[in-house]
Amino acid sequence: MAAARHKMPPEIASLSLDEIAERYIGRFRDKIPDWEAFEDAKIDGYRRAQHRFIGAGGSGKHDDPSVIPPRAFTLSVIYCPPGQGNAAHTHEVEEIFFVLQGILTVFIEDETGRQVRQRLGPWECIACPPGVIHGFQNESLEPVYFQVMLGKGRPDAMGYADDGLYQRRDAHLGR
Repeated sequence: MAAARHKMPPEIASLSLDEIAERYIGRFRDKIPDWEAFEDAKIDGYRRAQHRFIGAGGSGKHDDPSVIPPRAFTLSVIYCPPGQGNAAHTHEVEEIFFVLQGILTVFIEDETGRQVRQRLGPWECIACPPGVIHGFQNESLEPVYFQVMLGKGRPDAMGYADDGLYQRRDAHLGR
């Protein structure tokens, strides 16, 4: 007979196995790409789509019932067309970009604007520590799919390095 060696959280302990599977399995085919998940995604050069799997990712949106409830981290898949990327930003927690398909140029930046850029291919990643300015660009001719994880179940909205974007960062959340 099987024995669980760790206690389930109360909100899960009362669920059947079928209910747990229904709530905690995410399938890409069921995800609707969110092209407005981030304030900068409305600007040409930063357009990308987020497919949320666990939690809200960096967008701060927490109310999608099709998303697996977060605990200690978030997980999304980003679709980034050629010539697009995101604006330089920070988070209060670690953020990871893990490339699934394509070539993604990632960067880290200091407050003087100096950047270190690296190209990542499939099965390569970067872990961006809290407070380090970072971002990505698809400088290739093919779309890129990559996984994004944030080290908190409900992260704050990203802190854009650009003052104008930072002032508008909550606009897409209706705040």
